[in-house]
Amino acid sequence: MQLEEIIKQIKPLNAAAMQAARIRQDTLTKPRGSLGRLEELSIQLAGITSYPLPSVERKTVIVMAADHGVTSEDVSAYPAEVTPQMVGNFLRGGAAINVLARQANARVVVVDMGIAAEIDDPSGNLIQYRVGAGTANIAKGPAMTLEQAIESIQSGIEIAEKEIAHGVDILATGDMGIGNTTAAAAIACALMNQPPENIAGRGTGVDDDGLKRKISVIKRALEVNKPNADDALDVLAKVGGFEIGGLAGVMLAAAANRKPVVVDGFISTAAAMIAFTLAPAVRDYMIAAHVSQERGHKSMLEWLGLNPLLDMSMRLGEGTGAVLAFHLIEASARILREMATFDEAGVSDKD
Repeated sequence: MQLEEIIKQIKPLNAAAMQAARIRQDTLTKPRGSLGRLEELSIQLAGITSYPLPSVERKTVIVMAADHGVTSEDVSAYPAEVTPQMVGNFLRGGAAINVLARQANARVVVVDMGIAAEIDDPSGNLIQYRVGAGTANIAKGPAMTLEQAIESIQSGIEIAEKEIAHGVDILATGDMGIGNTTAAAAIACALMNQPPENIAGRGTGVDDDGLKRKISVIKRALEVNKPNADDALDVLAKVGGFEIGGLAGVMLAAAANRKPVVVDGFISTAAAMIAFTLAPAVRDYMIAAHVSQERGHKSMLEWLGLNPLLDMSMRLGEGTGAVLAFHLIEASARILREMATFDEAGVSDKD
């Protein structure tokens, strides 16, 4: 489906379903409000899905991978070869995201949005939506063309809609791509009008000199490309990544189809910023999983108006924080559906 059509389909949360969920929460066998964020989450889920008793048992995390030309500027502690190597690890089930997804009973979907190298995939489970063989070096010019930016988002929309057609209740976003914290930081700097010193972090673990180099590269990228903060597609095309565009598309499709989408860490939040700039109504369908150790992540979440569920000092990506958050989100829905009311339990309510 075309990007403009998806954006038009994003509607406000269902107020009637939220009110019904709120009323039920207030009659469950507990002091009103005593379960805090779990109660708020369940009411948000009701509004997202239009069901007063929502279910989020069928879970999928979409992990999108792509390479970045900016790695030639030595902005990462790991070489670009790690992107396809880690994707192979995902496909074999050996990465952190696989372990955590198994625990959460969630499906892992791995997508090649633009990995520079060929990947040996005897399983046949790698989904191919290659926009290109990695982006160009943003320190020297645009990451991609405007057409590629649109293609990346529309690919994410298509992937999400296929998952939704198979009956998924909730989606989460994950990423893999050496150099992508540089691109994500550049996006955040452009949209928030912040200097790289306030946003860029250590990513894969660069040392002090590496962080200075990374900040310098982001400054150059912003000076060379001059992304327009009012135009999300321009920002994505000039300093973004194929997987970041794809994840933005996943978020837009989730909202258009009234499905909650769990936003992982730094990279996914940059994608959320692109999606929000394109369609502000998408924010109500987002659940921020956690605040990462990346320097600018907290301010990015604040800019979006999202309150993260967890603070685990994590910075891995892959969707790991989002899948951890699945447990809390499912708990909130189960409390609303399965907990007895005062009347049902024969327990006296307060006067």
